[in-house]
Amino acid sequence: MSESTEQRISTCTVTDAGPCLKRLAIEVPADVVTDRINESFDALVSEAALPGFRKGHAPRGLLEKRFGESVHGETKSQLVASAYSEAIEEHSLKVIGDPISESLPDVALEKGQPLKFEVDIEVLPTFEVPELDKLAIKKPVVEVNDKMVAEEIEKLCLAEGELDEQETPAAGDYISGHGIMKAGDEVIHDIPGAVVQLPDGDEGMILGVMVPNFAKQVGKPKAGDEINIKTKGPEHHEVEAVRGQDLQISFKIDRIDRIVPAKIESLIEQFGMETKDQLEEAIKTRNEQRAVAEQQMVMRQQVASHLLKSIEMELPERLTAKQSERMLQRKRAELMYRGVDPMELETHIAKLREASASEAARETKLFFILNKVAEDRGVQIQQAEVDGAIAQMAFRQGVRPEGLRQQLIQNKQIGTIVQQVLEHKALDAIISTAEIEEVTRDEWEAYAKSQND
Repeated sequence: MSESTEQRISTCTVTDAGPCLKRLAIEVPADVVTDRINESFDALVSEAALPGFRKGHAPRGLLEKRFGESVHGETKSQLVASAYSEAIEEHSLKVIGDPISESLPDVALEKGQPLKFEVDIEVLPTFEVPELDKLAIKKPVVEVNDKMVAEEIEKLCLAEGELDEQETPAAGDYISGHGIMKAGDEVIHDIPGAVVQLPDGDEGMILGVMVPNFAKQVGKPKAGDEINIKTKGPEHHEVEAVRGQDLQISFKIDRIDRIVPAKIESLIEQFGMETKDQLEEAIKTRNEQRAVAEQQMVMRQQVASHLLKSIEMELPERLTAKQSERMLQRKRAELMYRGVDPMELETHIAKLREASASEAARETKLFFILNKVAEDRGVQIQQAEVDGAIAQMAFRQGVRPEGLRQQLIQNKQIGTIVQQVLEHKALDAIISTAEIEEVTRDEWEAYAKSQND
């Protein structure tokens, strides 16, 4: 018997309990339990200082009576943690998520008795990645024309425009005020200074959720009015209290604003240009860079689609809130990377919250696949690549990289950017060996439509 085996404090039996689910039956022998309890009390005796006794001289019986419950509880926690770690190491289990045990809270730790408990854990799915060399990929050739430049300048004029307060709102106007979201009596969001844009159609977004008949429920309010919205929470919202709940949203309107677009002359001055031609050339360059990112994204999507169709695997059944949140964070990072307008981005995320279970499963499956591809191909991430990704996002959003970095840190999204860079490199490694066919934009759109039909 090896030294590491002699030092083990427990035994463990592993059985299948479902897709990607293992049940660990762990037992810590009675002699180990007794020794650990005695060691805990020995340590307490040497350190305890009770009134009337010098430090280290309090009677053991008195200490056991006074602190017995807490010592047993702490010793149990230590034994469970050690035994669980041993089981994971011994059976080389790749755990995802937190362990769950329904029986453990009721298990008592007693001298002379073994500690027995069961733990359910989700593990990484096992699957084989097919041969991916010479994969057929279409590369749409995108040209930035004058119309696209003009549309971008129009958007910039709106972004840099001034607010003109209105008495009643029209489609596209913004209402700002105090928004409160409730599910029953539970307050989920309480946001002073919230901003809502009234949609062109009937569907709209408020406090991060899409409302199908939003325009009808809002009506034509004025500043000082309170609007009340009712809707159903998305089944896969990252906030558990929202999922599938009947939501009531109250919104006390402080003011109503319409954006008056900035004059192009002010844009020219703001961007440090001298002529309209210079501004248009700068916008064209930015759009060309964005088009390259879109082009790469389209090729990556084709690879991802092929991987999802060609690889079979069982997925963990518990698509937890954390996994749903991760899906949304990945989508948010992708949209930021592409330079999507912030308001459009939030609307897109709100719609994704309505996504079906199959969409959540698809994203989780792709996450596992790309991590394995990255591992198989030795893909590694350098800090400079993460910095570069943040710089590109900042450029496409028209903000400073330092400010965006700070925002990502505050929102705890840096890890999402690292994961995004890893996945992009894994996909690009496959693209580098693919057979690429350049097609026109019209040809690509026809092809993409045929794939979706």
